[in-house]
Amino acid sequence: MSAGTIILIVVILAIVAVAATVVSTRVRRRTTERNLVGPEYDRLVDEVGPRKAREELGKRRQRVDGLGIRPLSPGRRTGFTGQWDTAQQQFIDSPAEAVSAAGALITAVAVDRGYEVTDQDQLVTDLSVYHGRYLDGYRNARQITGRAGEASTEALRRAMLGYRHLFFDLLESPDGDDLTPSLTAGEDIGTGEVPAQRPWKQVTQGRHWKTRQQESSDVAAARR
Repeated sequence: MSAGTIILIVVILAIVAVAATVVSTRVRRRTTERNLVGPEYDRLVDEVGPRKAREELGKRRQRVDGLGIRPLSPGRRTGFTGQWDTAQQQFIDSPAEAVSAAGALITAVAVDRGYEVTDQDQLVTDLSVYHGRYLDGYRNARQITGRAGEASTEALRRAMLGYRHLFFDLLESPDGDDLTPSLTAGEDIGTGEVPAQRPWKQVTQGRHWKTRQQESSDVAAARR
């Protein structure tokens, strides 16, 4: 084999390696993006197609990064967690009031972190950039809160759980740990258990408990 052939093979292998690296980087970036945005990415793809969806997400990220979003101080994080516990315990006796309080806490945390909240639709759009995994539950919770006086206890329970996912995701632990009690990011709303010592367990289990399939059907119905 001549020296020229060897050089050609080396060049070709180098080009293939670079191309593979580029493709791998793009795949990882898109996977990370989809994990952050969650169902919101699929929603946009259905509406405008993959290319425009990525462009839209890029515009959203540019806007949010320009807001100067900041982490909460440990003291503020502790304070908000305590307020959540109070609202959660209030659910046992006054579910509608507890759900309204939970929704207000989401707004308060968003303000403290630097989000603009005067326009609720814009807030939801901004939250889709880094908290899109929980926006479906948040939207559903807002709809239920709007008719809290007429909603069933089961509907209010779903709203509270929807708020809880986004609330603890917004708090963001400084070391990257998930703060959501007994829940993981991949779980559907209503499938996590709560420590036995908390009164909240009475709400998330027993006669108001639903399976993952039933919850998914409820959320799908709420979108229509």
